[in-house]
Amino acid sequence: MSTSVLPAPPRGFIRAFGWKRVLFTLIFSFAVGSLLGIPWQSGWWSAVERVLALGFVAMGVFSLFEQWPKRLPSWIARWVLQVVGVAVSMPIATVVIYVLSTEPGAPPFWTVPDRMGGFSVLCGLGIFLSPWIALGALVRQKDALAREQALALDLARSEVERHALDARLNLLQAQVAPHFLFNTLANVQALVETGSPKAPDVLRSLIAYLRAAVPRLDEPVTTLGRELELVRAYLELMRMRMPDRLQFELDIDESALNLRCPPMTLLTLVENAVRHGIDPSEDGGHIDIAARVEGTRCRVHVRDTGGGLREASGGLGTGLAALRERLQLIFGDETELRVTALVPHGVLAELDLPVVGASP
Repeated sequence: MSTSVLPAPPRGFIRAFGWKRVLFTLIFSFAVGSLLGIPWQSGWWSAVERVLALGFVAMGVFSLFEQWPKRLPSWIARWVLQVVGVAVSMPIATVVIYVLSTEPGAPPFWTVPDRMGGFSVLCGLGIFLSPWIALGALVRQKDALAREQALALDLARSEVERHALDARLNLLQAQVAPHFLFNTLANVQALVETGSPKAPDVLRSLIAYLRAAVPRLDEPVTTLGRELELVRAYLELMRMRMPDRLQFELDIDESALNLRCPPMTLLTLVENAVRHGIDPSEDGGHIDIAARVEGTRCRVHVRDTGGGLREASGGLGTGLAALRERLQLIFGDETELRVTALVPHGVLAELDLPVVGASP
């Protein structure tokens, strides 16, 4: 639907006699009738009754032509029909009011100068005021419909953007999960191919690890505590493959364990350190993993003493590249991931996260 075309107003009795419309008619008519009734010859209440009757007649005609007929000829706009209909209804309604208020046997009102004067005042006031009030109501109605349409468009746009973000995150998650699993299986395959007697123990550990890890791969959010469990299991597996070349140490604040983070965050940093730092190095190395909560920020670092950054790739594998994008999509500019080379060798990955949504 084009944004320049406003939708038709809702139809039905509720629309025609909504409480806002009735309340406005009641208050406005009562105010006008009260002012008119001060000099009214037949009494204040008589004037109020007549103006109230005219007000509700105008409201009824306005509401009638708002919904009927359903289709109009191309040469007439609905708002014109409503305004003209309200104006024409005023003298007709005034005549009916005066005829009904004439007592049996009394002369017609047009033969009584005082009553005819009151009729002229009431009729003229109705013809003058009612079209302007109808126009004002139409303007307010169009403004309200335009605002509702703009709000609906904004909501629809937000929903589309949210679905697009979810789809992008799911795609990135689908890329990270097989990437990690294939890397892990490749490491175990090397151990099996060498005929190491530790291969059965490693496979059993891997199976146990995957049983715990795979169900979490599709989770939209996890905690640093759960990530830490996976990291510890992963490092134990890697240490079984290269016991003399891999050492690690974990130092995590208790207050950070329940903080939420995207799944595979900490694990991706650690796996990158093993794959690109420790494994290629003949001497292996040491991995330090730490997390600290500082006010509204959580600072995580993964430091290794492996081979360091390689100029060809900058030390950024698929996992880290996907992690950067996932963090950007979820936290925007509120998070930062830095990867720097250490002297004489090694890499430091630093992650700065906002403290949000702590799990109970």
